[in-house]
Amino acid sequence: LNPWDVALCISGTIISCENAIVVVVIFYTPTFRAPMFLLIGSLATADLLAGLGLILHFAFIYFMPSEAVSLLTVGLLVTSFTASVSSLLTITIDRYLSLYNALTYYSERTVTRTYIMLILTWGASVCYGLLPVMGWNCLKAPSACSVVKPLTKNHLVILSVSFFMVFAVMLQLYVQICRIVCRHAQQIAVQRHFLASSHYVTTRKGIATLAVILGTFASCWLPFAIYCLLGDYSYPALYTYVTLLPATYNSMINPVIYAFRNQEIQKVLWTVCCGCFSSTMPFRSRSPSDV
Repeated sequence: LNPWDVALCISGTIISCENAIVVVVIFYTPTFRAPMFLLIGSLATADLLAGLGLILHFAFIYFMPSEAVSLLTVGLLVTSFTASVSSLLTITIDRYLSLYNALTYYSERTVTRTYIMLILTWGASVCYGLLPVMGWNCLKAPSACSVVKPLTKNHLVILSVSFFMVFAVMLQLYVQICRIVCRHAQQIAVQRHFLASSHYVTTRKGIATLAVILGTFASCWLPFAIYCLLGDYSYPALYTYVTLLPATYNSMINPVIYAFRNQEIQKVLWTVCCGCFSSTMPFRSRSPSDV
């Protein structure tokens, strides 16, 4: 057994377990039908499929080696990871709009926009994933292979460029979110006659949270995206494993950042696990900017 394949399989198992919990909680809780929870559910579904794809990829390589099966598992991984990254973008857009259009955010237009973003996200992801299955692969032309076989170099370049575009948009949106948060915190401090230190602490906490979110995403995916652009099929497979494994960690961390930190989801989990629901904990529907 290749230890790197084992590590990816273990990573996929953890990813599947974490995100399966999030999907079940959101699906079976009627109050979780707000746009914010729909987007979190989309992210968890994408990461769940990514985890299952890693497990299936390992199983088929060692127990049912086949070119057709390999194309299917690679297509599933491309679809799921693309949907995961795209879902992160939709969550960022939703957070920005909840601050920029705070007065009109809770309206039917927001629900419609959320469904449109979900359709576009999964439609584009499925199209990317179907390309290897539909014939855009390097099984018959090894020289056209990328660092991730059987994907072609051109296919992987498109995926990498798409990632950098998503990252650039997310970076810009989070910069705008930081500006809005700073401005709101200053206005509240002036209106309520808070001390300057309180305004500074609130602003620093908000910026630190956004930095952790964006920094985690970048540190997980940037090495692999850069290597996909610079690498070649003749490079050792070790380089692919070293950069791909951290990318899978993003799907492992996403439930912690976007789901398990949410107080409503926490209360449902406590209720299911041990009946520790506290009546003193108020239930309120928080906006995406609070999460």
